[in-house]
Amino acid sequence: MKQLVDLASWNRREHFEFFSRFEEPFFGLVANIDCTPALAEAKRLGMPFFLYYLYHALQAVNHVEALCYRIEEGQVYSYDRIHASATIGRPDHTFGFSFLELHEDLGDFVRAASAEIAAVQASEGLRLSPATARLDVIHFSALPWVRFTGLTHARSFAHPDSMPKISVGRTYVEGATMLMPVSVNVHHGLADGYHVGLFLTEFQRRLGYPNADIPNPG
Repeated sequence: MKQLVDLASWNRREHFEFFSRFEEPFFGLVANIDCTPALAEAKRLGMPFFLYYLYHALQAVNHVEALCYRIEEGQVYSYDRIHASATIGRPDHTFGFSFLELHEDLGDFVRAASAEIAAVQASEGLRLSPATARLDVIHFSALPWVRFTGLTHARSFAHPDSMPKISVGRTYVEGATMLMPVSVNVHHGLADGYHVGLFLTEFQRRLGYPNADIPNPG
């Protein structure tokens, strides 16, 4: 389900109109997330770390209203629930697109996502479909080979695009802490750095740090 945002009364109307005129309206940043407790919990539960943190990333996205906005034919809609269109690697080093539906229960999400991943890995090509092209998704990818400090995305400027793009990199040890780089790219007409900060804080909280808090910009 989705609701139309009333642009006339929206406090971001001028921001939306301003950045929507840009050839490249997206901005992005990279931050490191402490995933030490999350790795231990995924291991305890016997589930892939990828699916464990993706579940919590989706929950964090749905926690931030600005990341649930999408642009459709010049109008802004707010979606009730956001899922993931994730790239899934194959043994031959190609990848295919998937649609990973968010389930409230972690176990249900992992079971459904595991079946979708198996289907992607048994297929060939990009596996484009109406499901992977849905607007109520984030574009998600994992680069477990690279401890990146910056990331860009291939984009067709002629194609309307307002889906957030979230990527994670290779985990690494710093002292007694396991860190994971997280890249977040969003349409600046819909969200600012503050909203990305809200997502990263909620993501960090869900990965085992319940007292994580976003600083007050004032």
